[in-house]
Amino acid sequence: MVELVSERAQVAGIRRSARQALAEYPVVEPRLSFIAHGENTTFRVDSVDGRFLMRVHRANRHGLGVDSRVAVAAELEWLAALGRETESSVPSPVRTRSGEWTAVVDGRVCSVLGWQGGRIRSAHPKAVHFRRLGGVLARLHEHASGWTPPKGFTRMRWDWESFFGNTMEYGGVSAADCWDLLPAQVNAQFDEVARRMQAVMKELGQRADGFGLIHADLHLDNALFDGETVRIIDFDDCGFGYWLYDLAVPLWDNHHRDDYPEYRAALIDGYAHHRELPDLTHLDDFIATRYVAFGLWYAGMAQVNPSFAAGRDKTMGYIHRSLDRML
Repeated sequence: MVELVSERAQVAGIRRSARQALAEYPVVEPRLSFIAHGENTTFRVDSVDGRFLMRVHRANRHGLGVDSRVAVAAELEWLAALGRETESSVPSPVRTRSGEWTAVVDGRVCSVLGWQGGRIRSAHPKAVHFRRLGGVLARLHEHASGWTPPKGFTRMRWDWESFFGNTMEYGGVSAADCWDLLPAQVNAQFDEVARRMQAVMKELGQRADGFGLIHADLHLDNALFDGETVRIIDFDDCGFGYWLYDLAVPLWDNHHRDDYPEYRAALIDGYAHHRELPDLTHLDDFIATRYVAFGLWYAGMAQVNPSFAAGRDKTMGYIHRSLDRML
């Protein structure tokens, strides 16, 4: 592994780009506060107009050969449609003064969203949180099923090749090379999941009753609870995929908890209350797939982000133990 630039130095450069990009938005007297440096680098923006979220997007985030500006604009088109056409509480995208969804500074694609308030419940979840999240997913899928994306709409396609092949790039490392960064025992487990999912996805196909535009990352850290309202954030992974994968994501990082059966039942019940469930036969297979997606992403990000590098051994150990129980 090459020597990593410190996180502080990385964020300092990105902050300069963010400040320049903000000048292109109708945000008066903005003040930036750093939030996180992970997949994207995010800042809270406080101004006389209110509070916003600024994202500085990682290059090549959306797959090999995909223009990030086009892909981010597509994400924001869906968010804007959800805001207009549904009662779902999602971030409101903000256009630049010239009417664009994004600004580009120093080759970095930047976007601005309205701020979402609420509490994250991932540390101490209850069944009610999963039930409400299931309802949110059902409503998202219902909208996606009836929505016609605009011409040129470009997002990831979460099929077998994206999960297990060489479509994506993580932390500047091609997905295929990320496999070589895994511990041997984890690599073997991922191989087994890939073999299983090749048959599963062939069986399921990509029919409209099980495949469409999904959030793809709606775990409890991306849901903000405010009374009975659930505000959804971080559509950065949204793309075309299996409804089952969207249901697997909130269950994935709770699979080890004693209350998992209750959480699973609540999520499914919440979804079924608003929309007919997809066939759940392969739900556990998609939970295993989520471990693969997370593991490959983490391995790549650890090559460029010191925080990820520091947690690599612990994270890979957790993935190995989790898949050992599942497989």
